[in-house]
Amino acid sequence: MRILVANDDGIHSPGIAALARVASRFGDVRVVAPDVEQSSASHAITASRPLTYRRASHIPNIEAWRVNGTPADCVALGVHNWKDVDICLSGINQGVNLGNAMWHSGTLAAAKQATLFGVRGIALSAPSSGPDGKDPDYEALAPHVERVLEILLTDSSARLLNVNLPLAPRGMTWTRQAVRHYDGRVVPGKDPMGRGHFWFTVAPLERTEPGTDLWAMERGYISITPLSLDLTDLPGLSRLAEEHPLDAPPVAEPSEAVEEDESS
Repeated sequence: MRILVANDDGIHSPGIAALARVASRFGDVRVVAPDVEQSSASHAITASRPLTYRRASHIPNIEAWRVNGTPADCVALGVHNWKDVDICLSGINQGVNLGNAMWHSGTLAAAKQATLFGVRGIALSAPSSGPDGKDPDYEALAPHVERVLEILLTDSSARLLNVNLPLAPRGMTWTRQAVRHYDGRVVPGKDPMGRGHFWFTVAPLERTEPGTDLWAMERGYISITPLSLDLTDLPGLSRLAEEHPLDAPPVAEPSEAVEEDESS
């Protein structure tokens, strides 16, 4: 099995080294990650300048490459330069990616980019600090990551998954995305010169719904959320089509479509 490992925290993140070492127990691993931190880059791609693909040698016994681009760029180059990739793992992110944070997560974007290329994608995240305020020990999470991968690598039915790990997991559970609350807020302030500026930051949520990723993590459980690339609101589409009928374009036969292409 060929396993591509990416992230948004950058090639030197301790989380990506820990994930690569666990992944190496399941197959051949290649790391391709941004050369600098790209947190909250979402699914941005670099189209206005060329990208570089250079070796990195700081992860013992793991082939690693660094890219001067976004997480999605890294996966695009990783899949291009290493044929027949079976799966892409992204993380372990330094910070959870729960609820609506998925929209701007660079970690999840790397997994999504893999899925767009027809490769299964799994994003893994953990808190950025422990109760004592110190950096988390991602190596201590290795047995839990291994257990997650044992399940997800053997079942290929889900093409895109988002995994969040508490620092001391009590178990693991299947969850859905929490979407009713957004934990982002704008906080105004002033710099040392008295000039106004703004921080976009996170506000704690007071309540979470049972069965959601936020709810599971609050209770110390690993949250595993299957996702879809299709953003279509299917119930909404059916309702709108029924209440406001619009034009129905003709569906061309395959032969007709070919003739049109040839004539153009």
